[in-house]
Amino acid sequence: MYSDRIYLTTQDILEKEFKIDARGYRPQEVDKFLDMVIRDYTEYNSIIKKLEKDLKDLTEDNSKLKKEIRSLNEQLEVSKNSENNTRTLTNVDLLKRISQLEKVVFGKEE
Repeated sequence: MYSDRIYLTTQDILEKEFKIDARGYRPQEVDKFLDMVIRDYTEYNSIIKKLEKDLKDLTEDNSKLKKEIRSLNEQLEVSKNSENNTRTLTNVDLLKRISQLEKVVFGKEE
């Protein structure tokens, strides 16, 4: 993911050879410093790999949770619709029963 933006690898740093001039740097200090840089690069690489894995896992979890939310919302809609249908049927049934009772009580015939 980030490899296209990083120019040096730990191996590049380890194998880098410097030319030594008469008044150049002390090779031991340069090597010591480069060893520290290599350790940092190694640690950065492991951190990046862990974060990429975490990101992948969280993205997958997020996707699963979104699917679950969609499914639950669909179930809720079906439940609401069936509840409304039950109420409608119940109201129709009640109206029929009231009509029948009125016929009995008031003696109205159709």
